[in-house]
Amino acid sequence: MSTLNLLIVDDEPGIRSGAKRVLRDFSVGYPFMDEDFTFNLMEAETGEKAIEIIESESVDIILLDNKLPGIDGIEVLEYINEKEMDISVMMITSYASLDLAIKATNNGAFNFVPKPFTPQELKTSIENITKNLFLKRMTSKMKEEGKQIRFQFLSVLSHELKSPINAIEGYLKMMKDKQVGDSVDDYMEMIDRSMERIKGMRSLILDLLDLTRIESGKKKRDLRTVDVVELAKNVIDSFEPLAIQRNIKIDLDADENLLITADKKEIEIILNNLISNAVKYNKENGSVYVSIRKKEENNIISVEDTGIGMSNDEIGLLFQDFVRIKNNKTKYVSGSGLGLSIAKKMAELYKGSIKVESKPDVGSKFIVTIPS
Repeated sequence: MSTLNLLIVDDEPGIRSGAKRVLRDFSVGYPFMDEDFTFNLMEAETGEKAIEIIESESVDIILLDNKLPGIDGIEVLEYINEKEMDISVMMITSYASLDLAIKATNNGAFNFVPKPFTPQELKTSIENITKNLFLKRMTSKMKEEGKQIRFQFLSVLSHELKSPINAIEGYLKMMKDKQVGDSVDDYMEMIDRSMERIKGMRSLILDLLDLTRIESGKKKRDLRTVDVVELAKNVIDSFEPLAIQRNIKIDLDADENLLITADKKEIEIILNNLISNAVKYNKENGSVYVSIRKKEENNIISVEDTGIGMSNDEIGLLFQDFVRIKNNKTKYVSGSGLGLSIAKKMAELYKGSIKVESKPDVGSKFIVTIPS
């Protein structure tokens, strides 16, 4: 159970003791809350004492009488509003001062409970204010988390785009000023590097679009019979030039005509990310083994490499958005940090999963399981 600090502010000892007696063993629970709330009960006989308590201790809910010796309840309420304290206030008032209670609610009080009140009326009022406080704090938390996520998203995006843009701009200035020579051939290496940077930015943008469509639930899916083996052959062909440059051999071991009902682009994204990583994070003269098998009611896609591998700590971060494993062995490998996160989300669309087996300097094996 969670405990809320509840302060009873009233100059009548009978009201304070009666309220404490009613609420001492009382708890509040709702179907949408993970756990029930109980209450740590405090009391104050004056407005000044109430302010002293809320300044020194964390208070969640106040039952506040308006007619108090010294400063009155409305002034305590105004003090709470002025300090922007996260406290919900329930006014306790007599029937003769209902107009004051209404004024208090207009000034930030959640509601009011009239004197004299029954134990059940008090419990009902506390249930309502507790639910309101819980929902208010949950809404605030979600808004704050949303801001943090947007800030993180934009920070990573700006960082990922800034570096290639700066590099391309630098190359263009060098070409404009003819710093290396007068012939186009003198600048071919810069042109190739610029093209590679542009390709990386395009890949990032496409990854972001895929991620946005998945998260929003607005991605249109075209489900039909897909030959996974034929699709894997096409993906391997597309990475063959990069593999040849690094003398990496890609082998495919698969059942023939392994057919599943799926969106072709989604399965292609999974294969693209796994095979691409197996080549990029491999060693010179390495190997990639792609296996596609039907096992009972599951389709198993396995991509294993002889690359740099990962530690257990690195594996734990692997499928988070914008996470790239950074060390001396990966600093020259480009990527958005979204590929594996997207691949995992794609597999989960089919109630499937991805797991990883890896050892540093030995290699990694990614196993995708998709139910038939």
